[in-house]
Amino acid sequence: MKTILVTGGAGFIGSNYLNEFVPLYSGIKFINVDSLTYAGNLANVTVSALPNYVFEQVDITDAFKLENLFDTYKPEGIIHFAAESHVDKSISDPDAFIKTNIGGTNNLLRLAVKHSIIRFHQVSTDEVYGSLGEEDSAFTESSQLAPNNPYSASKAAGDLLVRSYYKTFGLDAVITRCSNNYGPNQDDTKMIPLFIKKLLAGERVPLYGDGLHVRDWLHVSDHVRAIDLVFHKGKSGEIYNVGGDNELTNIVLVNKLLKLTNRNSDAIEFVTDRKGHDRRYAIDASKIQNELGWKPVVTFEEGIADLLALSN
Repeated sequence: MKTILVTGGAGFIGSNYLNEFVPLYSGIKFINVDSLTYAGNLANVTVSALPNYVFEQVDITDAFKLENLFDTYKPEGIIHFAAESHVDKSISDPDAFIKTNIGGTNNLLRLAVKHSIIRFHQVSTDEVYGSLGEEDSAFTESSQLAPNNPYSASKAAGDLLVRSYYKTFGLDAVITRCSNNYGPNQDDTKMIPLFIKKLLAGERVPLYGDGLHVRDWLHVSDHVRAIDLVFHKGKSGEIYNVGGDNELTNIVLVNKLLKLTNRNSDAIEFVTDRKGHDRRYAIDASKIQNELGWKPVVTFEEGIADLLALSN
């Protein structure tokens, strides 16, 4: 491919993807399309001076401006990161999530078919599968979709739209669903950067419910390697789960952070659990490991140590 359109490239995962692969693929032009909401920051993108990088401030819900971008740059591939992704915000304002995660995705898909895009990559989440019990097996690609909040429901709907365009229009498309990410450039309202910031400032951290919710943590650098691998080598029409094989209860995670920041348990403030809070996520990533040879390489201890170093 000569030109790849990357939506949401000023956000957390999108910027890490661009920072890693724009220098590596000097023969490919990357068009970063981002509306620069609260979740997007151009300072996250460290490769903006490179000749194969272009930024366009466009909202994917604006079909007319998107059409102009396709006409101007004639992209051959799309990696679709752009999304409303804060669960709490989806509870207070579901409409924004429906508009972006469903309507915006449909705009891209429609234009992808119209302009004969070679590959469309939908970056999704394990939250579309819903919640697991303590003894349940990890989510596989064939697990039933059972989203429990407006954010995950809107992402599931976007995934189903991608599948429908693959089936109905023959669009070459792949989907990746990842576990909880952490790493550089993450919005500081998310759990790990928020807690690190508060602990280093001598403040208390808010922990939902009993603190026993379980998440599988994946470093963003491992995630973007998986995305690039699936984009280039994944089989059309397939879904690939991407997990860190690193399940932790929230209370165990907080205790790790307390130790690293020399704080004690008095820094924890238990707060009322949020609505629609899934109990446990766990990803079975054997498909991408066996078929494409990917595996996570950044340990949780290494990733957190790097974040603390950046925060000090």
